[in-house]
Amino acid sequence: MRVGIGYDIHRLVEDRRLFLGGVEIPYVKGLLGYSDGDVVLHAVSDAILGGMGMGDIGQHFPNTDPQYKGISSIELLKKVAVITADKKFVIGNVDVVVLAEEPKIDPFRQRMVETISRVLGIKKDRVNIKATTNEGVGSLGKGEAIAAYAVAALEEK
Repeated sequence: MRVGIGYDIHRLVEDRRLFLGGVEIPYVKGLLGYSDGDVVLHAVSDAILGGMGMGDIGQHFPNTDPQYKGISSIELLKKVAVITADKKFVIGNVDVVVLAEEPKIDPFRQRMVETISRVLGIKKDRVNIKATTNEGVGSLGKGEAIAAYAVAALEEK
């Protein structure tokens, strides 16, 4: 068994749509990023790549490459799933923590689980999403950003 961890954080800004876990969430701000800024899918992608010893999404999908400008993070996770299969790994499970003061994650949690499980080709009970606040501390606590941590367990075929 191999385990990888991923982390991502993006600032919240006006005039951007908010995507978390591949789900568009109605909110007054969105996450600033070269892609759609989906910190959940970025953390999941990094956890999977890390578990395989294959670096991170910045190495595979650099923000200097115009083909990734504005790309849906679902498309990036699909590419990570292909890399995983090509390298003969199977994803055992993915566990995610979202750190956000707002918006509330719970109403969107199940759709995030369904999206991630579909893209990765794993059962829904192998994907867990949970959320917490930063208790008013730092940029996360002031509602200036959203972050996510993810852990992925992988088995070599």
